[in-house]
Amino acid sequence: MTDLAPRTPRQLAALLDGSGRAIVTEMTALGPHAAERLIDGAWCANEVVGHLIEAERRGFAGRIRAMIAEDRPPLQTWVPATVAAARRDDERDPEALVAELTTLRDESLALVRSLGPGALARVGLHPQVGEVTVSEIAHEWVHHDREHLGQLLELTRRLVWPAMGNARFFSDPDG
Repeated sequence: MTDLAPRTPRQLAALLDGSGRAIVTEMTALGPHAAERLIDGAWCANEVVGHLIEAERRGFAGRIRAMIAEDRPPLQTWVPATVAAARRDDERDPEALVAELTTLRDESLALVRSLGPGALARVGLHPQVGEVTVSEIAHEWVHHDREHLGQLLELTRRLVWPAMGNARFFSDPDG
């Protein structure tokens, strides 16, 4: 059976560091294709990273800082699609987005590593889901990173698929 105990701050930071590095690697490899809309109706890679930046600022590190600073603070909500449209990340240089994420992630890793038992138990009040703890937010952060890393990987799969020729018969385009 899998260990269902919460991850420690050190483990959470290692997981966030790993996904952050993978995101940076994928973005660097995509280069200028990061701004291309490779799947109709979906974000381009730049927009995925812009969302990760805003989610980290507003939804994860930002909320954790508020929960540590105040007793049971109300947690701010935000509409990711509205924020993404305002950021216009599809028009930005992928290297600039990677630099922004890298700087922010370094600060966030220090925050997560600093969390002790008292901080992990702190509570915030979210208007949609109710009470959440710092520990729960940190665990959701790891999950969220991987969800969007998967998006980046799918964009790369779509980028290379047309050039695979007959080798496409080895793969399922949707799987």
